[in-house]
Amino acid sequence: QVQLVESGGGLVQPGGSLRLSCAASGRIFSIPVMGWYRQVPGKQRELVAQIISGGTSNYADSVAGRFTISRDNAKKTVFLQMNSLKPEDTAVYYCNVRVLPGPKEYWGQGTQVTVSS
Repeated sequence: QVQLVESGGGLVQPGGSLRLSCAASGRIFSIPVMGWYRQVPGKQRELVAQIISGGTSNYADSVAGRFTISRDNAKKTVFLQMNSLKPEDTAVYYCNVRVLPGPKEYWGQGTQVTVSS
């Protein structure tokens, strides 16, 4: 079993910054893919950013240039640095990992990000 612990959400004013973290633990040989998704009520969960073990990353068009995903493989942790936040970034953000052995997919519990003045 794999556990994911997220942290870093909160309330921030437009133009501000937040940094999300997600630490994985448990029976893990490797984590080929780590990412962040977000969801607002009434809408589907959407991919925000994803990073593979070699460091290559991709972003949703809506956050490219403002958000940066990174990972610490030794600590099995993924980060999401969010800058120039906008009200439309308000959502519950979920960490997602695909691990070996498996592959198996796991989700974090979600952390609320609210961008409002």
